[in-house]
Amino acid sequence: MGLIHIELFATLDLVGQAPGGPDEDPEGFPFGGWQAPLLDETAGEQIGAAYEGTDALLLGRRTYDIFAAYWPHQKGGPDNEIAALFNSVPKYVASRGTPDLPWAGSTQLGPDLADAVREIRDRHEHVKVVGSLDLVQSLLREKLFDRLDLWVNPIVLGVGKKVFDGGAVPTNLTLLQPPAAGPKGAVYLRYALAEGTPATGDMSAPDRGLRPDA
Repeated sequence: MGLIHIELFATLDLVGQAPGGPDEDPEGFPFGGWQAPLLDETAGEQIGAAYEGTDALLLGRRTYDIFAAYWPHQKGGPDNEIAALFNSVPKYVASRGTPDLPWAGSTQLGPDLADAVREIRDRHEHVKVVGSLDLVQSLLREKLFDRLDLWVNPIVLGVGKKVFDGGAVPTNLTLLQPPAAGPKGAVYLRYALAEGTPATGDMSAPDRGLRPDA
């Protein structure tokens, strides 16, 4: 069985909407492209390393349309390496409609998202979910992911779609490596899904030495 990796860019208030450009997801959101001024060489290397071994993409409809209009035309350019990867691997698209899928290697998922994702996980080793916040919400609710790569950037927007929306379920995660910060302040966090649900405790318990009279 393979792994489902979620790759997300977020602000300090965990807004993940339209990091790449002003036309990415503009409805009611004035900060499209907020990530561009914060990119640096460190983040670029982290992102490149995160995609190593990718053998399939799992995308929401909006992200698919953006990628399909861009990546097939980047061959031989400065982003040739990632373009070659994205253009060569299978693309699986989650959509409730009947979208046109012109990008070579693209397939629409069936109506049962959970079953479709499980089949993809069985078919591939490293499936990457990029952006696609609506799809991500479904994967988080169903715990249909194995890894979460999160780049947290040093800005607060106050508006926009969140990485963890109101439908998120209690979930444990394990940090796979120490957090890494770039020169412009983005912090890279790499997590794995862990078993169980978050535990609770008492900070004033005697064995913690936190009672007022301790």
